[in-house]
Amino acid sequence: MEGYGGLICFGKGHQRVKATSIKQTQSAAPERTVSERGIKCLVPDFRNMGTLLRIVLLGNALLLITALMRAPSLAGLGREFLELAARAELPLLMFVLLIYFCGTWLQRLNWRDLSLISSCTAVFLAVVSQSFFFPPATADAYLLGLLWALGAVALMVCYLHWRQIAQMPALDEARILALTSRIRPHFFFNSINGVLGVMRADPKRAEQALESLAELFRDLMRDSRNLVTLCDEIELCNRYLELERLRLGDRLQVKWELKYAPLNALVPPLMLQPLIENAVYHGIEPNVESGTILVRIIRKGNVLDVRISNPVFEGFQRAAGNRMALGNIRERLQLFFDLEATLTTEVQDKEFVVKIRMPLRREEK
Repeated sequence: MEGYGGLICFGKGHQRVKATSIKQTQSAAPERTVSERGIKCLVPDFRNMGTLLRIVLLGNALLLITALMRAPSLAGLGREFLELAARAELPLLMFVLLIYFCGTWLQRLNWRDLSLISSCTAVFLAVVSQSFFFPPATADAYLLGLLWALGAVALMVCYLHWRQIAQMPALDEARILALTSRIRPHFFFNSINGVLGVMRADPKRAEQALESLAELFRDLMRDSRNLVTLCDEIELCNRYLELERLRLGDRLQVKWELKYAPLNALVPPLMLQPLIENAVYHGIEPNVESGTILVRIIRKGNVLDVRISNPVFEGFQRAAGNRMALGNIRERLQLFFDLEATLTTEVQDKEFVVKIRMPLRREEK
């Protein structure tokens, strides 16, 4: 690594660049790194398994309510529900499959257009189902089937809209939690002391370190409610690690495995840095000898797989801060990716390993 200007990305095709000066950093406008498919879009992601599962459960809950209203007694509730399910499950599953395959296009719509298209689709599927598979006995029953489909879609749209709006305070709270748990305060004091220690012996290195510190502050203050590229996250981690090397020197070794990493993938902001800081804090600082932090990021189909590991020393534990960072990242993964993202930890071969799996989203050009 050339000085403390920072390596933007280790990936193929990316070059080393010098960081801007502190004066430029303060006056420069924040870059727009947020995808238009970020969390600000109120229309949910219909390719998300969590969203589809909720639609299926909502449809079946409405079937159960309908069966309760139609059943003459509780004894006949099960039979009534099965009869309704036999008619409604097929168009419901067809509806779910259609919105799944059209999920990318549907996300570009506003709520009014989404409601209109969903209603037309539900009516069409109800007509097909009642005309070819389950013909009703009377015209009134046919009409009731169409009205039920429209009511189910209206309930679905209202529920999803309410859920997306309800998520906004949770995102703001997660942003506040991220601000308070991003970097431990002692890091900044140590960085300043490190700069003072090399200022006379190596002024150029001290200047570059201050530039990296200013860039790090700028990145930490940006909006945390939107996805950023993996390349930006790696750049942020490089700035942090170079500042930590001021005091840890050769004791801090980091191995990046990014050969198969999609650097334009979209990830939650400050996903990697707190995990790498935990690895430094728990795996490198306690040992007088050098230690290695491994960061491996690969693509597995439509899944982004992240693995961060650090040495574990018996009898040394700083559990509270570790749980705070892991809990915060896990919460933000759920807010952005729902049930499709997971964060797990384990200890194997005297190493603490954090594993993250999330759906692969790419930055739109």
